Amino acid sequence: MAGNTKNDTMEKIVSLAKRKGFVFQSSEIYGGLNGCWDYGPLGVELLRNIKEAWWKEMTLREDIEGIDAAILMHPKVWEASGHVENFTDPLVDCKECKARFRADQLDDVECGNKGYKGRKASKCQAEGKFTEARNFNMMFKTFIGPLEESSNTIFIRPETAQGIYVNFLNVKESARQKLPFGIAQVGKAFRNEINTKNFLFRTREFEQMEMQFFVKPGEDEKWFDYWKEIRFNWFIKYGMKKDKLKWYSPDKLAHYAKAAADIEYEFPFGWGEIEGIHNRTDFDLKRHTEFSGKKMEYYDDQTKERFIPYVIETSAGASRSFMAFLVDSYDEEEIKKENSDGTTSSETRTVLHFHPALAPVKAAVFPLVNRDGMQELAHNITKDLRKVFNVFYDESGAVGRRYRRQDENGTPYCITVDSETLENNTVTVRDRDSMEQIRISIDQIRNFLIDKVLI
Repeated sequence: MAGNTKNDTMEKIVSLAKRKGFVFQSSEIYGGLNGCWDYGPLGVELLRNIKEAWWKEMTLREDIEGIDAAILMHPKVWEASGHVENFTDPLVDCKECKARFRADQLDDVECGNKGYKGRKASKCQAEGKFTEARNFNMMFKTFIGPLEESSNTIFIRPETAQGIYVNFLNVKESARQKLPFGIAQVGKAFRNEINTKNFLFRTREFEQMEMQFFVKPGEDEKWFDYWKEIRFNWFIKYGMKKDKLKWYSPDKLAHYAKAAADIEYEFPFGWGEIEGIHNRTDFDLKRHTEFSGKKMEYYDDQTKERFIPYVIETSAGASRSFMAFLVDSYDEEEIKKENSDGTTSSETRTVLHFHPALAPVKAAVFPLVNRDGMQELAHNITKDLRKVFNVFYDESGAVGRRYRRQDENGTPYCITVDSETLENNTVTVRDRDSMEQIRISIDQIRNFLIDKVLI
């Protein structure tokens, strides 16, 4: 990558994300809503491809079933899970500017007073400007039914895992699964974060990709190690640079956890968690047994034992994974260009090196010039490929400029219809990463892309 500071790089990525239609600020025409983002035409495709890659990895095996649980759940669920009591962050108020901050992140945010540009909130704390810290529950509340009364208060889910736990017996019986087996889910979650920051990294509305794997007590450590390896390798499989990933073991475990390991990615702002693997023991199923009165037990036909399974959780943020893949793919390359007078010069090429399976657009189709029937032929190729892939058609500007636009989109292949196509039904296929070009026949294009794109 051309010499940039990390802050400059992040600013360029955020700017590119908006300009190319990956991510927009939510409600931007009204000044935006902090911590909420909209996915544009390219962004929604990238996010969908990430979720589908995860879903394929999880559910195309005999021992994992999928569900889609409701966002609204019985309020007792969140009492049982510990969220009502424990899902809190320490909140402080500035007595001077009235801004609110997480007490444990004051070094990471700026003071709310616009007159103190660049001043860290921790300095205001040192000067005694903050109130005493108090616990702030991050769950969003709403009301169910026509009356806004305390008895009708429910919560919008802050995680997707509880929808899996309360359906443990339903899935086990309906799918006739035996231990060990897992339940996977992709869905929205909502957290009323005190401070949102770092683009998509910490938001109030996000998507999770979670799988809860139910195992026999005593076999939990084996499966914890197994899923650590599987999940770490998944990111590498889809093109993420290995040296940008590392394991982090939290010093303090969550109240439900026996063991925890986080997969972290090195963003321009520093290392940040993109997935957590947790040994949740039998905490969740025990709590739901206690609060619901329904026994969340498993009966082992072979040993004739009844027990509450342990749970190994894999929990990835779809939004954070999106951001990590976007950052990881971003590059600025200096390339040599031959000029018409025989001299050479260099230019900077901005490119997103997405794995072809994740790329929002798999191929772009160009007519070299807008004459001699090239447009019609290019349209026909595009129409045929769209039966299988998301394909973009572009006839505007010089072909070199079209290549550059697709490089910024992360499109792995560009297909050009030219005069030779009219003679022998072959097209030029240009590779995004190497920029090399080959010629193949029109009837080979679909299989070529299938071989390159599908995993």
